[in-house]
Amino acid sequence: MASPAFPQTSTTLLLDGPAGALEVAVDPGEAPRLPALAVLCHPLPTEGGSMHNKVVTMAARALRELGLDTVRFNFRGVGASAGSFDHGDGESDDLRAVVAWARGRRPDAALWLAGFSFGAYVSLRLAAELQPAGLVSIAPPVGRSWDFAAIVPPACPWLVVQGEADEIVDPQAVFAWVERLPAPPDLVRMPDTGHFFHRKLMDLRGAIKHGVRPYLPDPAPAASTPPPAHE
Repeated sequence: MASPAFPQTSTTLLLDGPAGALEVAVDPGEAPRLPALAVLCHPLPTEGGSMHNKVVTMAARALRELGLDTVRFNFRGVGASAGSFDHGDGESDDLRAVVAWARGRRPDAALWLAGFSFGAYVSLRLAAELQPAGLVSIAPPVGRSWDFAAIVPPACPWLVVQGEADEIVDPQAVFAWVERLPAPPDLVRMPDTGHFFHRKLMDLRGAIKHGVRPYLPDPAPAASTPPPAHE
């Protein structure tokens, strides 16, 4: 399977991944388009998580409205992605593969990582290695099955969004973890908000746009048209 060019219009494609094909959806940022892209990771595959999850698609929408291209993908064993669930280890390899493709095809673009729930864990787990320009973590599953004690906080702008009425992830565990970090992220606590942001998706969109906007690059200059030659 060839490694495709980075598309200029919304499309779904297949990449070579460590366990076989990886299903990837790419959407261009809105004007003014920035020299930046975001790779987004979805929630737990064993609980129905996919790149079509409404929190993931809303986060992607918010980032596109800021001018970033977005890259969503299905972890192994989800949708058209080959393989089977690997408890975060294989999924980390999947993220590495998608980022390597995106950076190889768009070396001009600043890379942001974003993730929801399990996807937040996977993107955080690789942040120190991948060195993104920025990071967005939505409802990171602190206190569940994932080892957050081993995560090295990223050396970049970092936004954490957590619902205060989350029924899946303990909000107090997230807040306590954030407070213990040597360089805490920007934390948005959303009142009366459950894990899947039911009736709060537009608020999530606003929180992401407000939190990310200050750290984005300027729009790429438009290509200038050379003056007409003198006759």
